[in-house]
Amino acid sequence: MKKQRLVILGSGESGVGTALLGLAKGYDVFVSDKGKIKEKYKNVLINNAIQWEEQQHTETKILNANVVMKSPGIPDKVALVKKLVEKGIPVISEIEFASKYTNATIVGITGSNGKTTTASLTHHVLKQELNVGLAGNIGDSFAKQVLEEDFENYVLEISSFQLDGIVDFKPNIAVLTNITPDHLDRYDYKFENYINSKFRIALNQTKEDYLIYDADDEVIIDWLKNNTIEATLLPFSLTKTIENGAYLKDENIITTIDNNNIIMPTKNLALEGKHNIKNAMAASTVSHLLKIRKQTIRESLENFHGVEHRLEQVLKINKVQYINDSKATNVNATYYALESMEAPTVWIVGGTDKGNDYTELFSFVNEKVKAIICLGIDNEKLMENFGSMVDVIVETQFMKEAVKIAYKIAEAGDNVLLSPACASFDLFENYEDRGRQFKDAVRNL
Repeated sequence: MKKQRLVILGSGESGVGTALLGLAKGYDVFVSDKGKIKEKYKNVLINNAIQWEEQQHTETKILNANVVMKSPGIPDKVALVKKLVEKGIPVISEIEFASKYTNATIVGITGSNGKTTTASLTHHVLKQELNVGLAGNIGDSFAKQVLEEDFENYVLEISSFQLDGIVDFKPNIAVLTNITPDHLDRYDYKFENYINSKFRIALNQTKEDYLIYDADDEVIIDWLKNNTIEATLLPFSLTKTIENGAYLKDENIITTIDNNNIIMPTKNLALEGKHNIKNAMAASTVSHLLKIRKQTIRESLENFHGVEHRLEQVLKINKVQYINDSKATNVNATYYALESMEAPTVWIVGGTDKGNDYTELFSFVNEKVKAIICLGIDNEKLMENFGSMVDVIVETQFMKEAVKIAYKIAEAGDNVLLSPACASFDLFENYEDRGRQFKDAVRNL
């Protein structure tokens, strides 16, 4: 019998993980990358005798696939993907492919912001009592973990691009943190396309499954009014009283499932800010569903110290606090960052703009920001939006220079905040590279 041919477009973490799982499951595997394949991934492919090509897509070797796993970075509108779809060849995401080979309980977390923190926080609580992996948009690839670890439970951080490539995938518990305009360049600049994409997380859920969501998010509430979802709904809110789900009362998070509740004082949470109360509500609801002991949930939420590049306190120099929020790749993430600033702030912003609307930041900039450093190849939109709001606004294309300028401007008691509100691809490899360069530059002051 002829082997099924699995073609993988893109050789990053998800691509190489899928190649290894596909090989183990008896597929004829071929990996094709339009760019260069990183050495560490190339070595994995060579050591496993997996066929690959780089800096090109040879169509004759791709259009004969039975199934194609596409990296989330490749848009659906590229010509090659369109050809595959026209030929009726399924083009799926790693999440779809790998989920077929595990019977684990899956917690899928998506949203425009907060998904990495919520996924990391949820995993941190669950791992105290369960055998659980953390994957998706974070850490080692899901496919690779299914192959090598075969955890009984997974917490998956899932992007809209990964959800676009699902067919049968369904998480037992889905979490939707929020929906704000992001990646509109990939969705024909139509917000509703992006919203529908996020809700695909609940597409295949049944009433035995759960959807946990932010009941304060008007976009989510509107969508739920106009569409049916099979899953059992568990909302969380800072403003409403919730019977089944989580809400805030007298500075306590109250999480209730089937009349069984857990009370958690917010003052004990390790992570600060309103958005982190919501992240804690989501994590607490998941943990409660999976029967984690109340004491364990409380202790874990109290000792979790956040993820790298998300409002990460780097150093204090001359009484100035330097904060790395490189993970803020959209306006809403930067909104949370500026909202949480208690001191006058020198703000480093900029990068690849994805159709950003900066108006929601204006009040915080007027109130909290004393100077702006634009770090990008094209800063025109930032200059237009914020030029009249601050006395000092400068442009640079080098992280070292941005940090040096910030050092000169900042006075004792100020914050220097890197919260770009944009993607990083104009000057950096990714947001991690941007964040690490910021930290290195601060340490070298």
